[in-house]
Amino acid sequence: MSSASKTKEPVVDVSTINQKAIEVLKIEADGIVNLIDRIDDNFSEMIDTICRSSGRLIVSGIGKSGIVGRKIVATLNSTGTRALFLHPVEAMHGDLGQVSADDIFIALSNSGQTDELCILLPSIRRIGCKIIAFTGSKESTLAIQSDIVIDVGVAREACPLGLAPTASTTAMLAMGDALAVVLLEKKHFKSSDYRMIHPGGNLGQRLAGKVKDLMLTGPSLPRVSEGTSMRAAVQEIDRGGLGTTLVTNSHKKLSGIITDGDIRRLVASGQSFLNIDVEAVMTKNPQTIGKESPTYDALNLMEKHQITVLPIVDAEGGVLGILHLHDILGKGEFKFNGV
Repeated sequence: MSSASKTKEPVVDVSTINQKAIEVLKIEADGIVNLIDRIDDNFSEMIDTICRSSGRLIVSGIGKSGIVGRKIVATLNSTGTRALFLHPVEAMHGDLGQVSADDIFIALSNSGQTDELCILLPSIRRIGCKIIAFTGSKESTLAIQSDIVIDVGVAREACPLGLAPTASTTAMLAMGDALAVVLLEKKHFKSSDYRMIHPGGNLGQRLAGKVKDLMLTGPSLPRVSEGTSMRAAVQEIDRGGLGTTLVTNSHKKLSGIITDGDIRRLVASGQSFLNIDVEAVMTKNPQTIGKESPTYDALNLMEKHQITVLPIVDAEGGVLGILHLHDILGKGEFKFNGV
């Protein structure tokens, strides 16, 4: 066969491919952004209803909605809200026995007309559960049979045929994340709670230890003595690389702490401070913790006071070391809200 008769490979138009991908992402992003205006009294009622309940959240859906439901359940359980995924078909063949009147049932269906789900609803109602619908149709059978309706509808799917669930499942998943995060805050779920249910992860392992296992000690510990000039203190902060230095008295006991934030505020005020003593700048009686304390106690203390370093002291106030947030959670893995 001559080379001329060989089948030519199609020419790949990279710009067209990239543009199509961008269009898909824009459609899905619009689907999420449009949910913002639908966060209303129904969402608040859902949160209050769940918080008043002593049972679990039972999430159910089929097909792509079922896959989304499993992810929502995983996020809820991971953030302190007990949840269970219930397959609608399996429920009608015995798994309904897992549901009790104290539970709250969340049904996921973009159309709101999913047969397997709608057939299940009367049985859920007879058990006594409150029913919440995540649906794109407020006039659907699912919506009509539900106590609370959360509108997760999208203007169009990213699928050019309008058939494969794409933007609709993305929007449903995003609303599930919103639910989980709001419940996390309402229930005051803390890092120590996270540690209890994530013992196998890197964070869980670090939080399971004691402060002494992570604290910085010895020559690397940034500290200056009372009477030191701020010029020298700034040099010590730079040497230590932690954005802070401890201040100790003649007995090596903690007097105070100076941070990058203190220096920024002084610079912003226009004060000449390099030649003044550290006592004029330091924060006296800073938050401290003992070396035998659990690491998750240190993290909770940092979160409560919005700080990133903790001096480690003995019972008499003697400096033993310092603990930085990055040593607990890993660099780049955590950021306080608004900081």
